Amino acid sequence: MNVKDYIVSGIVESYVLGLASGEERAEFERLCAEYPELAAARDEFEESVEKFALANAVKPPESVKVRFLEAIQNPPSLNQTKTITMEKATTPVRPMRQGGFLRFMAAASVVLLIGCAYFLYRFSEQNAELRSSNQELAARAQKSDSILNKIADEQKVVSDPNVTVVNLVGTQTAPKSSANIYWDSASTNVYLVVKNMPQLPSDKQYQLWALIDGKPKDLGVFDVNKEKFIVKMKNTQKAEAFAITIEQKGGSVSPTLEKMQSLGKLKQSQ
Repeated sequence: MNVKDYIVSGIVESYVLGLASGEERAEFERLCAEYPELAAARDEFEESVEKFALANAVKPPESVKVRFLEAIQNPPSLNQTKTITMEKATTPVRPMRQGGFLRFMAAASVVLLIGCAYFLYRFSEQNAELRSSNQELAARAQKSDSILNKIADEQKVVSDPNVTVVNLVGTQTAPKSSANIYWDSASTNVYLVVKNMPQLPSDKQYQLWALIDGKPKDLGVFDVNKEKFIVKMKNTQKAEAFAITIEQKGGSVSPTLEKMQSLGKLKQSQ
C-alpha cells in the first residue's frame, strides 16, 4: 500500500470531520494502527482543527465571573436577627431645646439627602455596568453564532459530492508545503485549506493559480492565518491544475515559477 497516496486522497480530513462512511472509518483506524505515518497525519490535522476552535472560543467577561463568585461566597441571609443590648445610662440626658432639635433635624435631612443621592448614583452606575455587560455578552453570542454558521458552511463545502478535492504537494523549492483545493466546477466556487505552509514576511503573500490550457489564471492572494480553517478564493469554471507561488504583497499578473511552493493536478480534465 502507498501510504502517501492514501493520505493525499483526502481520507484524513474526511475521517476527522466525520464525513467518512462506516467502512472507510474502520479501514482508516485499522491502517492507522499499522502505519505510524498515517496516524501522525491524522493527529496533525486534528490539532489544526482544535487550534481553529480554540482561537475562536468565546470567553465570558471577567465581571460576570467576579459577581458569580461573590454571590457564592457571600449569600444574603434572609433570617438574621439582631440582638440589641440595652445598657443603663451612667450620665443624665438633658432634654433637647427646640433650637437644637431643629438643627438636628436639618442636619439629619442633609445626611439623608446625601445618602439618597449616593444610592441613586450607585444604582445608576450598576445599571450602566449591567447594560454594558449584556451588550458585550450579546456581541460575543452573535460572534459565536457567526463562527458556528461559518463552520457549518465549511463542512457543507467539504462534504458536497459535487466538489472535487485536489491535493497540492510541495515542489523542490518547498518540499514540505501542502494544501487542499475544494473545487465545485458547477458553481465555480474554489476553497483552499492550508495544511503546511510557513508564515511569510509582511511584504510577501501566497498566490493561488488555476492552469487552463497551459496558461495561469489568478485565483487570488492569501496569508497563512491559523484562525481561518478554510479560505474562499476566486471562482473558476475550468482548471487542469492548481498551483501556489510566493509573490509581492497584493499579487502578480503572472506567477513567479521559481518560487512555486506547491502544485496539484486533476486526475482528469474537467
